[in-house]
Amino acid sequence: MIIAIASGKGGTGKTTVAVNLTLSLDNVQLIDCDVEEPNSNLFLKLKLERAEDVSIQIPVIDEEKCTHCGKCSELCQYNALAVLPDKVMVFKELCHGCGLCQMACPQGAITEKDRTIGIIEKAEGEIEFLRGVLNIGEAMSTPLIKRLKEKMNREKTVILDVPPGTACPVIEAISGVDYCLLVTEPTPFGLYDLRLAVELCKELNVKFGVIINRDGMGNQDTENFCNEQRIPILLRIPYDRKIAELYSKGIPFVREIPEWRERFGDVFRKIERVETKK
Repeated sequence: MIIAIASGKGGTGKTTVAVNLTLSLDNVQLIDCDVEEPNSNLFLKLKLERAEDVSIQIPVIDEEKCTHCGKCSELCQYNALAVLPDKVMVFKELCHGCGLCQMACPQGAITEKDRTIGIIEKAEGEIEFLRGVLNIGEAMSTPLIKRLKEKMNREKTVILDVPPGTACPVIEAISGVDYCLLVTEPTPFGLYDLRLAVELCKELNVKFGVIINRDGMGNQDTENFCNEQRIPILLRIPYDRKIAELYSKGIPFVREIPEWRERFGDVFRKIERVETKK
């Protein structure tokens, strides 16, 4: 089973849930897909090794063959090519590696080369762990997330720690998963972004439920919304000093408060029941 842990905004406790759920299960693989700021290992403290570089293909222009017809730049949706009277400029940071310019060039003047956008790191121990690390300043996170998902171990329960928000990296991460846990908080900002995440899951036809983190610190609007929309609230994590202190020290709270391991196990069993009803 593949379970994505997502949120409409950052800072709701998505990684906290992903790590504590992972540590509450057996035979599990955790993949940190939040490649711009992967922080699951701050809590796991695993010894990581570099597994591979991840690249995309960008165009290389043969100026001797190029007639500067402008077809490549005309078709590029990302403005990665600019055709001047005597030169073609390639803005590699804007290129999405789709290859359309090469296919469209009537003179065959375009070839491609690799451009590294990040790396994948791995660790094996108590759990199987993978994470992507996007190069600093790099905007192209989606291909790195896609490559990470190609390494999912289908013989294990796979937990995906998804980037925050509802943009392309999130769509790539949660597409095709069996279930999505949406982590939110009982605040106006939390509710606003939860609505966006709910609509995204519906659009992608992904089953989902909600975990309310820092329960008790805000108002009831988030819970009322879930009840009105018949969205299951699978767990409430209280606004609790001890949990906050453990978090500040980088300690997963299931390791220090054992009863939470059973509660996260209950969340998994609820998801399993949903899956068996398919």
